[in-house]
Amino acid sequence: MKIRSSLLAAATLALAACGTANAAEVVAAPQAERTAKESGLKTAIFAGGCFWGVEGVFSHVKGVKSAVSGYHGGTKRQANYDLVSSGITDHVEAVKVTYDPSVIRYDQLLRIFFSVIADPTLKNRQGPDRGAHYDAKLVPMSDEQAAVAKSYLAQMKKSGKWSKPIVTDVVRAQAFYPAETYHQDFAAKNPNHGYIQRWDAPKIAALKRLYPGVYSASFQRD
Repeated sequence: MKIRSSLLAAATLALAACGTANAAEVVAAPQAERTAKESGLKTAIFAGGCFWGVEGVFSHVKGVKSAVSGYHGGTKRQANYDLVSSGITDHVEAVKVTYDPSVIRYDQLLRIFFSVIADPTLKNRQGPDRGAHYDAKLVPMSDEQAAVAKSYLAQMKKSGKWSKPIVTDVVRAQAFYPAETYHQDFAAKNPNHGYIQRWDAPKIAALKRLYPGVYSASFQRD
């Protein structure tokens, strides 16, 4: 995301050339063999590159009550956009998702994540963004989520859906620091932004196309 100014000119050209932007990156991930057994509102953290798109997709999922962009890991003192995007901290851009498992389960969120949000074969990058702060990671907040996440990654590796090795990790939950206010609900507030149009709007469109039963036309704002 690195201030993204240098990317926007290239993104504009790419959009004109590619038309449907992110379509080639969409993978219909398998339905989970192990379903999550949860009740009451739950929270999980997903790191999948630029948090604008991660938040944008999950905010259109029925049962998601909140999706907050922020920084996972590192220190509170360094948890600000300028430092994190420079790549000198130990944070990753991430989104804390609060959801109702009676409407959408954790394993279903994982399927959505790997279908339209993050490419699990990429290390330290997603889309046009490069650096360890853009690494894709699953951050479960309970033993149940951890077991489901590990089971699903193992299932993905056997599925043959991806031609390259899957490198996404399940990591221990650390501190989560909400990002600056202007990053929250960014896709909804800035639908005409070049980065959103090129990289994130196609992900939301793919969510609607692949999983219409869980797609919500309204954006869940924090």
